Amino acid sequence: SLALPTIFLFAASLANSSSPLQQREKIYLLAVGYYRTGEFSRSRQLVEQCLEIAPDWRQALVLKKAVEERIAKDGVIGIGITATALGLIAGGIAAALTRRH
Repeated sequence: SLALPTIFLFAASLANSSSPLQQREKIYLLAVGYYRTGEFSRSRQLVEQCLEIAPDWRQALVLKKAVEERIAKDGVIGIGITATALGLIAGGIAAALTRRH
C-alpha cells in the first residue's frame, strides 16, 4: 500500500517545517493518513495537535469528530463481540451443568 510510505515521508518532513502553518498542514495530513489506514487513536492524537496550533480549524474539527465516531463505533462492536462470547461461554456452562443433573 502507498499509504504507509507516504505517512513516513510526512512524519520525516515535520522536522523541516519552519512555520506553524506548515507544521499544522503536515500534522493534519498525517492524521488523515492514519485515519485511512485504520489507526484511529494515532489519528486522534495528531488531529488534537493540529487543534492546539489552530483551535478553530474546521477541517481538523471535522476529522476529529469522524475519528471519535469511528473509535466509539469500534468500541461498541468490540463490546458486542465480548458480550456474545461471554454469552456462549455461559450457555455452554449452563448446558454442561444441566447434563450432569
